[in-house]
Amino acid sequence: MDFKITVMNTRYNFTNILEDLKEKMVFLSGPRQVGKTTIAKQIVPNQAYLNWDIPEHREQILKGIFPSNQPFWALDEIHKYSKWRNTLKGLYDKFHGSTEILVTGSAKLDFYKRGGDSLQGRYFSHRLHPLSWKEVGAKASSDWDQLFEMGGFPEPFFKGSSTYQKRWRREYRTRLIQEEIVSLEKLNDLGKLEQLVFFLPERVGSPLSLASIARDIEVSPKTAGSWVQILERLYSVFLVPPYHKKSVRSVKKEKKHYHWDWATVDHPPARLENLVASHLLKYAHFLQDTRGEDINLYYYRDTDGREVDFVLADYKKALFAIEVKWADEDVHKPLRYFKNKFPEVEAWQIHLGKKDYITQEGIRVAPVTTLLERFV
Repeated sequence: MDFKITVMNTRYNFTNILEDLKEKMVFLSGPRQVGKTTIAKQIVPNQAYLNWDIPEHREQILKGIFPSNQPFWALDEIHKYSKWRNTLKGLYDKFHGSTEILVTGSAKLDFYKRGGDSLQGRYFSHRLHPLSWKEVGAKASSDWDQLFEMGGFPEPFFKGSSTYQKRWRREYRTRLIQEEIVSLEKLNDLGKLEQLVFFLPERVGSPLSLASIARDIEVSPKTAGSWVQILERLYSVFLVPPYHKKSVRSVKKEKKHYHWDWATVDHPPARLENLVASHLLKYAHFLQDTRGEDINLYYYRDTDGREVDFVLADYKKALFAIEVKWADEDVHKPLRYFKNKFPEVEAWQIHLGKKDYITQEGIRVAPVTTLLERFV
């Protein structure tokens, strides 16, 4: 079977979505062009797929005309309809038990609660992420190069062409701003917002300074902050907060940001850090969505300036501490400090070299792919 068909027919959460549809509606969200429609059309027949962005489908939804005698419905981008929650509540209450309903959207569906009664208790949420190292079954160095350079969005990844990727990314950015944001948010200055989209990749890996961004694009810090939140709601960026416990003097407010499309980051070491962040967030979201686990992604930085790139933790304790290096280097001193503070944590320093060993403190130093193989 063709490699592309094999991967796209076996997305990492496909089975979980099918199982959850037997119980409730499923809300499947994620960035545009990440593969949500492909999943929807694998589950439902074409005549039972309605997309709010298609005029004739939108007319059907507004008139309340839904496919009859179908075991599945897929409603795509319906959150752009002001009464979408009332519509879904009515459909669920009337057809639950006879029709399984999949709702997909390129925004955080829980955020857009415009009008209508609560849908609480009537749906399960899943978030679809870009392709990852384990999901594509990659093994060779050329596979890594393709994932690192093209990113994890299916279309540019499978094309494998840098020229195609640049053209795809330009169109993607334009449609995000001129279609997605315009349809969901009230903004007057799209030009400055587009400036923000250009500037953000240069700041990956550092605490996000809204004051600095505001100066660069000549808006207030409050406006810059609200725009970053919009990009987060539309799955363009994600924010990583600092990890803090009473036992360490850690910073509490400064967040870092990363991009769902890591290939948008030009600086190679920062892109590597972003790629790892994306894989870790995908793992955390998968555990949240499919097992109900309270696991989240953080970074660590204390008031003395010691910093570790990533921490995966649940509400009780840190589970993983991960430092990302471009080359094989000596073990990062703050990682040693963190491991000493939390000896039960699984600590890793990952790199693009070949060395693989465990330090006296129990820190695993290994190629980046060795760790990524453990996730989804």
